[in-house]
Amino acid sequence: MKRKKKEEEDKDLKVTFQSKKEFECPVCISRFHKEELFSGGGRLIAGKLTEELHRLYEPSAKYGVIFPLVYEAIVCPECWFSSMEADFSLLPVDKRETAKNDIDKRMKETQLIFPNVEFHENRTLMDGAASLYLTLRCYDYYNKQTSPTIKQGLAAIRCAWLLDELDKKYPGQHYDWVAMLFRKKSQYLYNEALSREQSGRETLSGIKVFGPDTDKNYSYEGMLYMCAYLRYKYGPAHDEATRTTSLEEARRTIAKLFGMGKSSKDKPGAFLEHARTLYDTINKELSV
Repeated sequence: MKRKKKEEEDKDLKVTFQSKKEFECPVCISRFHKEELFSGGGRLIAGKLTEELHRLYEPSAKYGVIFPLVYEAIVCPECWFSSMEADFSLLPVDKRETAKNDIDKRMKETQLIFPNVEFHENRTLMDGAASLYLTLRCYDYYNKQTSPTIKQGLAAIRCAWLLDELDKKYPGQHYDWVAMLFRKKSQYLYNEALSREQSGRETLSGIKVFGPDTDKNYSYEGMLYMCAYLRYKYGPAHDEATRTTSLEEARRTIAKLFGMGKSSKDKPGAFLEHARTLYDTINKELSV
């Protein structure tokens, strides 16, 4: 009885578990299980929603700080091929050899940014950030039907959020600078995805959950907001004319949100308030 009770107590203190589902890597044919977050039990205490629609979490007295994004991407522990879970088995057959030939390069390039990562054991914050970088990288292998560009934009901003946390944990290691680079990359990818969708070069039907975080799906409207917000914060700014053109495009994008109805399940008041504030801020700068 004591042993059983101890096992139950140990389980109560765990944050993650290995899923029963077995995955087969489409690149190297390795089989593995994915680490998943336990739900409930007070493990996640929701905090504020940032301007980037990133949900912050308060540390729990029992479990400490948990970052759900650490466990979001699926990564083959042998060859480091990575994607969103729904796309893992959908790697085009004609791209599998390309992904296989790229194994050494993607491992080396990942370790340049995220030293000492590996994916055989439970993930650390560093492993989680690396998994999102790998996801960003590996969607280059996918075709346009999978909507790879917006998924790369998602991976980039999520990686930036974990890099923010790495900067807090390891100050002075320049993770804040790397986070800025990923935000700029996300700005390009979000707006490129919108441009491709509008021109018919790439569909958005391959993505079901736009995020950008894992707590809520803000749908297509959330993507429009992120396109405008990232363009305002991290878009072209090397001269006044370019900045003005960029802001005018961001204003047109964010204005579309206000023609899509009042607050709803997908557009709660907090989201629309962020959108209104962004619109007013852009207007103010353009009026100067």
